[in-house]
Amino acid sequence: MSQNTVLPTALMDLLGIAGIVVWHLQGRSRPNERLITQIVFFLAMTATLVPARIVPFQFDAPHLDGTGSLVVMAKILWWTHLSWATIGFLRIYIVLDGRPREARLIQDLLVAIVYLGVLLSVMAFVFGVPIGTILATSGVFAIILGLALQNTLGDVFSGIALTLGRPYTIGDWILLPDGTEGRVVASNWRSTYLLTGAQNLVVMPNSVLAKQGLTNVSKPDETHMLALSVRIVPTHTPAFVLNVMLDALSSCNSIVQEPPSSASLIEIDASAIDIQLFFRVTTLAGRTIARNEVIDLVYRHCTANGLVLAMPVGTKIIHEGQITTPKVSALTLLRSISLFSDLTDEEKRVIANGASEKKVNSGEELLGKGSLADRLLILREGVALRRDEGEIVARLGPGEILGAWGVFAGQPENTQSLTLTPSTVYEIEKSVFDKLVVGRPRLIEDLASRLHRHGSHSEPGSPPPNHSIGTRADLVHAIRSMFRGH
Repeated sequence: MSQNTVLPTALMDLLGIAGIVVWHLQGRSRPNERLITQIVFFLAMTATLVPARIVPFQFDAPHLDGTGSLVVMAKILWWTHLSWATIGFLRIYIVLDGRPREARLIQDLLVAIVYLGVLLSVMAFVFGVPIGTILATSGVFAIILGLALQNTLGDVFSGIALTLGRPYTIGDWILLPDGTEGRVVASNWRSTYLLTGAQNLVVMPNSVLAKQGLTNVSKPDETHMLALSVRIVPTHTPAFVLNVMLDALSSCNSIVQEPPSSASLIEIDASAIDIQLFFRVTTLAGRTIARNEVIDLVYRHCTANGLVLAMPVGTKIIHEGQITTPKVSALTLLRSISLFSDLTDEEKRVIANGASEKKVNSGEELLGKGSLADRLLILREGVALRRDEGEIVARLGPGEILGAWGVFAGQPENTQSLTLTPSTVYEIEKSVFDKLVVGRPRLIEDLASRLHRHGSHSEPGSPPPNHSIGTRADLVHAIRSMFRGH
């Protein structure tokens, strides 16, 4: 190599090394600037090819004057920058709208092809390796490698099939035939990661997922239907029992009300009426809360309407004379309301004696928004609603109270309360509680303090705070935890 070509060759090497340093300093968060840098350095290196008399796609025997290493390095750096510039274009401009997984898969495949092509080019044009001979003899090595990595390759190709088939996406909740279920938090070439309801991370090989069927509960949406079997002693007509069960479902706050839930009569015999309740929840994480509330409301509606739960199948049949269906009294309801749990039994009896029963038609207003209640209402049977600006805030079933804020705290109602079905309520005037103040001066203050501490959750039947598991927030947290430190 002449002295006239040593300087351009050394300059080409310096440009290649400087390009690598700048490329790393820019980081992955700036892909457009990174691509511009790659193109600028690649063009600058290409411009020095002619004065350096270097042909990167042609093999030249290395010189023995000690400068051959500069040429080898220049060619390697030129091919490296060519591959990075090409990959930069692929990463930025190959985008499938609304299909990020497919775009990423295609990008990874093309990147692998680019790197393989550059590696073969470097071997052929820089080191003079006979690529044709290698490709001809690589079949044996491919067979050996395939046998050694058959499980891994199975997972990889299954990952490609799952990516193209799109049976699930990141964030979907899936259910496997063996009972494993969870939200998809990550997916790569080899495995899929599920975050279960117990906050455990399950790693499923892609080949296992591809071989078995799975249920994507998140498609078309995450609402999920549940069923609950109830057996009622046949002391009333099946139509009456059916209406009571529908009222129980319509008073539930934890289930989807549109479309409405349904109930189906399964069979009837001398011991029981079998009925199946069908209701939907917004997410699988809310199944336990919804089922608990439905069971509680079924019990309360049955008690309020004189229905008796039947014995399990196989037990001794209960004769009609053994069945008791007592009317639910005001005292019974008072004992079940947590707001009055600190009252003595005698104080509860005094309040119950001051209660009067009232029948209310459906759609009738019980308390108006902004009104100051002067009496306490306890729902004995039926379903009531709390509404604000036409929107349903809460659904109320037997044993729930209205007007507590006005009677005990002197605060006006912030919602409108009205009946959804024909109902029966117990009315207790504020004067009844005023009489108890004589023997217990701080009674009203204690009840008001309890209301302020617990709010509406001091009334039975109100759903507890929904600490959902496996939700989107948990998904984001799980992903951050998995890749923290990377």
